[in-house]
Amino acid sequence: MLSRWRSQNHYLCHLMHYNYIAIEGTLGAGKTTLATRIASDFNGKLVLEEFEADKNPFLPKFYQEPDKYAFQVEMTFLALRFQQLKDKLSNLDLFHDFIISDYYVAKSLIFSKNNLQEDEYQLFARFFNIIFATMPKPDLLVYLYLDVDRLQYNIQKRGRSYEQEISNSYLEGIQQGYFDFIRQQQNDMRILLLDTNRLDFVANENDYRTIMDAIDQPYEVGVHRVAL
Repeated sequence: MLSRWRSQNHYLCHLMHYNYIAIEGTLGAGKTTLATRIASDFNGKLVLEEFEADKNPFLPKFYQEPDKYAFQVEMTFLALRFQQLKDKLSNLDLFHDFIISDYYVAKSLIFSKNNLQEDEYQLFARFFNIIFATMPKPDLLVYLYLDVDRLQYNIQKRGRSYEQEISNSYLEGIQQGYFDFIRQQQNDMRILLLDTNRLDFVANENDYRTIMDAIDQPYEVGVHRVAL
């Protein structure tokens, strides 16, 4: 698994501490990019969120009329995430050494709390809790933290048309939702909170290695904050 990494980079890193890693963060944090790179370098089974408009036709409508389409978009995402993770995590894969995903199903509750009216949220939460109880938790949840300005830069750069009008206040609300979730789960999960504001793990190989050094640790249950 590590031969290519060793020979090309002269750098030893392994992820055998964890069988299931989830990368999380607010929109534009770099979750998909990082998860894809790690899966490629270390023979991981990659699970990417199905966020495209053809998978969730309510998503573009939500960004135009959030009050009208919030419940539909959140219920659709919950169904997609549950079905995908159920399928990917339940099937034994002899050709990969671990699983890495660019999301965790709990993001459905985080986004819905920010996007739904209170009565809609309470109904959504009832459905979510039934599903959540049946889902395995990642061995390590990695949260990528970026300031809102950096998030906006990344969102604009990737150029999805329906995301171009996302406000700073919306991103701040989602980010706060993640922080609340992390506090609630600190006694039940291994959570690694990485401040990546000073890093560019796409363009800078040393920055990527720095992140891998942080991930490649045998953490205890709890929240571990690392400023990189």
